[in-house]
Amino acid sequence: MIEIAVNNLVAATGARTVTGEADRVCRGCVIDSRQVEEGTIFVAFPGENVDGNDFASRAVQSGAGAVVMTREPEAELVSLAQDKGCAILLTDDPEEFLLRLAHAYRLELGCLVVGITGSIGKTTTKDVLAAVLAKRYRVWATKGNFNNLIGMPLTVLSAPADTEVLVLEMGMNHFHEIERLSQSANPNFAIVSKIGTSHIGILGSRENIARAKSEIVQGMCAAGDYLPLLVLGGEDDFTPFIRDTFAQPAGIDVMLAGVSDDDEVRARDIRVDDEGRPVFTLDFGQGETIDTMLAIPGVQSVPNAVKAAAVSYRLGVTPEQIDAAFRGLTITGHRQEIKRAKSGARVIDDSYNASAESMAAGLDLLCSLSCTGSRMAILGEMGEMGDEAPRMHELVGAYAAAKKLDMLACVGGELAQLMADAARMMGMDEDRIQVFSDYQQVLDRMGGALEKHDVVLVKGSRFVELDRFVEGVC
Repeated sequence: MIEIAVNNLVAATGARTVTGEADRVCRGCVIDSRQVEEGTIFVAFPGENVDGNDFASRAVQSGAGAVVMTREPEAELVSLAQDKGCAILLTDDPEEFLLRLAHAYRLELGCLVVGITGSIGKTTTKDVLAAVLAKRYRVWATKGNFNNLIGMPLTVLSAPADTEVLVLEMGMNHFHEIERLSQSANPNFAIVSKIGTSHIGILGSRENIARAKSEIVQGMCAAGDYLPLLVLGGEDDFTPFIRDTFAQPAGIDVMLAGVSDDDEVRARDIRVDDEGRPVFTLDFGQGETIDTMLAIPGVQSVPNAVKAAAVSYRLGVTPEQIDAAFRGLTITGHRQEIKRAKSGARVIDDSYNASAESMAAGLDLLCSLSCTGSRMAILGEMGEMGDEAPRMHELVGAYAAAKKLDMLACVGGELAQLMADAARMMGMDEDRIQVFSDYQQVLDRMGGALEKHDVVLVKGSRFVELDRFVEGVC
């Protein structure tokens, strides 16, 4: 993790010193005062309900090396900091402070950086890439979903000093956020997983989503023998737009990787085994191929795994090492994890988040698994759809009806009802469709009804809390 003297901390971030010795060395950076250890940099974020500045005294008492505030400290706090040998700094923008500090540490590390963005599949791509690169390099990667303007720089700042490759997930809600992340991290390689409909309610169209994701090229840079490379999927309809409008004008090389015939690195002959795990041939485009398998379920993961393989292969990871990593994969929780309910039923826990595309992928996985009992889907409402929300929920309902499920449960309010109505309109029997207001109602009505040979998909946006249904039955 970062080790930096106070004077260099000030120089890197533009913060103003209130008190503190210039040569005091700080180690590590947190935004939660409960995580402060000896020498830690504590950055206070003001919030609507909790103001981090109110915990500056606790951080000083806990041994912080520097406390970064957004308001003038009281004299008592300054005196305490002087007694404890803690620097107090002031900044107008704690997000920008973190991004600048992360940029300085990224340059000090001198490692390769891979940035990953996209509407869906970012976390799976990150997990796969980190696992594959770890076969050759010392890798540090985004933990959980630390992919925003606060989480990503904290990931960088926590990287060990001997890190050889940083794998960073980059998320966004608005324009210019990916741009700021990219300019902080300076990725040498980047992957755009897919342009879908997540955030369409904020950005207004898939083209605008593509523009926002394309901001990742703005901070890309060369490193040693490696020219900056952007990996896109030939199957994505926005790939030509991103390549021609953003990447090539910026001097960024583009490689296509995925499941399209146009892809340089591609998967072919894809099938699934009895547990829904994809089995396929991976063609590296230079005469080398391997027959491999992903240890995670669902064919929707294949294009993202191939993109990870393409970057890894460019960085010298062998096909044999890629195959070994694929077969030993684990992914971040609540993303198409197949669990066992107490009754013995298989539960596909995909409750972390949802979009129309990922709903369809989850239903595809559900129907690809062998099942001698009932095949059921519990689908929660999707967030951040804006004016497109009614149409997107109706599309999901119609798609679910086409899958000939034994039971469809829609969870939420008016949008869940729209999903159910669309399934009914597309011919699904009335007695196979149910609507529940929340996860507790689903748990009360269905939790004890799952039988040993059933297979159940559980998917929805986080606010629906379907992960709590999974916890209740498993």
